[in-house]
Amino acid sequence: MARAPLLLLLAALCAISFAAAGANAGGRKMVGVYELSKGDFSVKVTNCGATVTSVVFPDSKGNLGDVVLGYDTIAEYVNGSAYFGALVGRVANRVANARFMLDGKVYHLYANDGKNTLHGGHRGFSKVIWTVKEYVSGGDTPHITLYYHSFDGEQGFPGALDVYVTYELSSPYVLSVRMKATALDKATPVNLAQHTYWNLGGQGSGDVLGNTIQLFASHYTPVDSTLIPTGQVAPVAGTPYDLRAPTAVGAHIRQVSGGSSNGSTIYGYDMNYVVDGDEHALRKVAAVRDGASGRGLELWADQPGVQFYTGNFLKDVKGKDGKVYEEYGALCLETQGFPDAVNHPGFPSQIVRPGQGAYKHDMVFKFSF
Repeated sequence: MARAPLLLLLAALCAISFAAAGANAGGRKMVGVYELSKGDFSVKVTNCGATVTSVVFPDSKGNLGDVVLGYDTIAEYVNGSAYFGALVGRVANRVANARFMLDGKVYHLYANDGKNTLHGGHRGFSKVIWTVKEYVSGGDTPHITLYYHSFDGEQGFPGALDVYVTYELSSPYVLSVRMKATALDKATPVNLAQHTYWNLGGQGSGDVLGNTIQLFASHYTPVDSTLIPTGQVAPVAGTPYDLRAPTAVGAHIRQVSGGSSNGSTIYGYDMNYVVDGDEHALRKVAAVRDGASGRGLELWADQPGVQFYTGNFLKDVKGKDGKVYEEYGALCLETQGFPDAVNHPGFPSQIVRPGQGAYKHDMVFKFSF
């Protein structure tokens, strides 16, 4: 089926119910938007793509603001190409030439980024309807757990996979994200990522070039012109990728290439960093601060890498509440396994095998103001 008709059909299905849901929704697969709230801190999630659609908390003057980019309707999320707020997979980021070999067999994937596969293919986990398994809107630990069964051969990937993600307000101004995936019948690569676009000044408030960013990463994985890793793991010292000390996002942005468009270089960060410390331990990954609003974000996670992306390809994107998003209008911090790891034996493995333990990925966002 052609891509456009498929997306329009899915958009129609997703648009059946966009009203916010209120009661416990165990096992329900109707599409809705679910709010988690704890005082003046709230998060909204839709089960279409397991997507975070808003995060609201105060600035230093007590003014509430939504700090994530997004759309007004489910149909826009389905048809959009930016992956705003989505849970992406089965394999996040890029797979070179839309193929890989596993246990002696070559698997061919759907190429949706030139000749490569991006974020699981044209209908990855960000484009499917997840089942709401549990929903508690308030109380001590507001949370929602979503489930998706990925079938054997979906987008070319081998084996059936059961996937869960839980979004939880675990304490005041803390959002926890817990992902788990279990291979049921075949070995398969798994690399899930949470793709929220953050603008701590408020969504649609302008660019984030004046924000300060600190990444707790001493190495990165250089890429070629199509953003596929070369296989090298290089030190950031002495390069524009060195963000180990708090640095303005825009300080070196004209010195880094984030791909190309119509033959022209796109400047900005779109790079996987190797997070310092034990790759399986929950540890500090990044810290971001917006001086104008006083808002801050600290990210902790337990993955080997983090993709730092500065919204290089945003251009005239109609967003929420009539806002229009432009280049550098937000930043993404996507903890992950290394891109194209299935084709680089030297990278940490992303292969999950039946009966040999589940894939797990935990993230903790700590907000301040």
